[in-house]
Amino acid sequence: MHKLFSKDSNFMAKRKRGYTQPEDVEHVILNWFKNHMSTVTSANQLVSRLRIKQAQLPDFEKALHKLTEEAKIAQLSNNRYRFNMPHYDKASGEGTIMMSRAGYAFVAVEGYEEDVFITAHKLHGALHGDKVKIGIVPNSTKRRMFDGEVLQIVERSARPYIGIIQFSRNDIYVITDSRYMPYDIRIAPSDAGGAENGQKVAVRITGFSQKQNEPTGRVFEVLGTAGENETEMHAILTEYGLPYRFNENVEADAETIAGEITKQDIAERRDFRNIATFTIDPTDAKDFDDALSIQQLKNGNWEVGVHIADVTHYVKPGSLVEKEAAMRATSVYLVDRTVSMLPERLSNALCSLRPNEEKLCYSAVFELDDKAGIVNQWIGRTVICSDHRFDYEGAQEVITSKKGKFAKELQVLHTLATLLRDKRNKNGALLFETPEPKIKVDEKGKPVEIYFHEALDSNWLIEEFMLLANCSVAEVIATAKPDRTFVYRIHAEPTDDRLKTFKDFIKHLGYKMGTTKTPRDIAKAINKLLESAKEKPEYHAMEIMALRTMARAVYSTGNIGHYGLATDYYTHFTSPIRRYPDMMVHRLLTAYLAGGASESKAHYEELCKYASQREQMAAEAERASIKYKMVEFMQGKEGGIFDGTVSGVTEYGIYVELNDIGVEGYVPQREMRGDYYAFVPERFMFKGRHTGKTYTFGDLLRVKVVRTRLDQKLLDFSMVEDE
Repeated sequence: MHKLFSKDSNFMAKRKRGYTQPEDVEHVILNWFKNHMSTVTSANQLVSRLRIKQAQLPDFEKALHKLTEEAKIAQLSNNRYRFNMPHYDKASGEGTIMMSRAGYAFVAVEGYEEDVFITAHKLHGALHGDKVKIGIVPNSTKRRMFDGEVLQIVERSARPYIGIIQFSRNDIYVITDSRYMPYDIRIAPSDAGGAENGQKVAVRITGFSQKQNEPTGRVFEVLGTAGENETEMHAILTEYGLPYRFNENVEADAETIAGEITKQDIAERRDFRNIATFTIDPTDAKDFDDALSIQQLKNGNWEVGVHIADVTHYVKPGSLVEKEAAMRATSVYLVDRTVSMLPERLSNALCSLRPNEEKLCYSAVFELDDKAGIVNQWIGRTVICSDHRFDYEGAQEVITSKKGKFAKELQVLHTLATLLRDKRNKNGALLFETPEPKIKVDEKGKPVEIYFHEALDSNWLIEEFMLLANCSVAEVIATAKPDRTFVYRIHAEPTDDRLKTFKDFIKHLGYKMGTTKTPRDIAKAINKLLESAKEKPEYHAMEIMALRTMARAVYSTGNIGHYGLATDYYTHFTSPIRRYPDMMVHRLLTAYLAGGASESKAHYEELCKYASQREQMAAEAERASIKYKMVEFMQGKEGGIFDGTVSGVTEYGIYVELNDIGVEGYVPQREMRGDYYAFVPERFMFKGRHTGKTYTFGDLLRVKVVRTRLDQKLLDFSMVEDE
């Protein structure tokens, strides 16, 4: 821990009698800054504050120059100065600003167990997403461990802000939607981009006026009229840096790709065109990138083919389509639309495994015995012709009734998939089964229904065979020549800190985990714990906290296995139409199956990091579209009373999810009725000072809709007291 600076006992005495030596002036200047670490001051202001006499000005100027040369004091623009914390406090670090609407911020710094807190007046113009260097000192209270101050903005965030542009007689401002922006953004007339008053715009930060204490920006895109569906969906995509249309040149490049399957193509591939093959996808799916084939072999075993669209046969390295796919890295699924990674000619036509059309594939083919044991496997390029297109509901009906097209084949696949799933469960794979809320919209994009989607057996059937293919492809490469560069999908074990937090949480709910000597024991214990609470009110909260305990899965050339799936080898091979990492895997497979040398690890690691970042952005955009449509659905329901479940707890209030429709809103602490409720952080709950009543994850309660804030994608609830 680092000592806080104490005041110089001689400071006041020296001020009264004047400074007789140059070193006295230097000493007093330095001590003044040490006691005003966050203050920015001009030289003239400092002369006044320190009562420097006219005769002492030359010594003052020399001392100030020396202190800046020695980096003890930082000289800013406009002849302004402030204390240079790194010189005195070796605790410094770099990180990214995570800002609040209230103006304060946090920075996660490597080596510090808690995020560093920064007050608004110590941000010095840094904004959300900026990379910064900060000075760090211990906090003198028990609320947090460290406080910080921004010393340098290393890089401004390129992420835009979305808001409404407002013109007044002399000023132009953008009033932002973002909960991370506590300021309105000033716009110069030349930077308004042709926007009209009241329109929704995208703006990038160009600077920060310390004098005005406000950011300045430039409008780079006019999105349209606020509240219109197209405007709002485009705003979400723009905010997260996701394109919503293809460049004309990319579309033209896609149109030049030859779609004919030649005799040479077929001759170079394993032919599955005469084997029972079908796809199983959502009802509204347009691109079909995987299909299953099945036939019984003479020895009684089953040959199951997992056939994946051979996108890299059509998309060549260096082409405009390839570059666009690498830039996008993933398709994005908003409530009312899909923003594809590939142009429609590829995603919905050439590469899509549509029924009764010959298609080129990359396939993983397995010989399985009746217990789903792998007897043999083969990976390579194939040609198929899908016999039928099932949706999940149609496939489920055949599985349940045992009647209809491919009834026998679906029954066998269902049996094998169940055995594969049981094996994963026994190995310690995590099994989270939270139903997802789905939003139905009309032709104008207006939400008309919210319902929960329950996974069917047909969903799990497809999932298990896709997992089998992904695991097998990764294992083949990793074990044949471990030093070869490859793209893995990795998932780290939960950290001890996160695991302790989870154990403490369930302890307060009356649960405990069994013995956990190994990582696999932990996963098995979590599965067993959740199963024991499945029909109880606290189940949802426990599942949420278990999910938060887990690390995020990412792409990497360094294989550490996939903890959540309980496998040492995993990749993404099965969705090249919608994920660029799958295209990377297909290219590497092609090179290695042909006997090629290992590809550049540094190059592919860079691609992996980028793809992981884009995946996260896409997920955030998808969640934003869901939140927007949920709030839109609740418009007109202000004053309505609903039953809900506590789904989140913060020090300022609680989040409540409405039981029947999955819509989430916020109850601030001031709206918690009947008592004064204090936050108890170690137990993730609020407790009444007089009544002792508590509110925590999983509690059932009634709430009233107070306000729908569509611009913020937020719902405000108040608590309805028990009658």
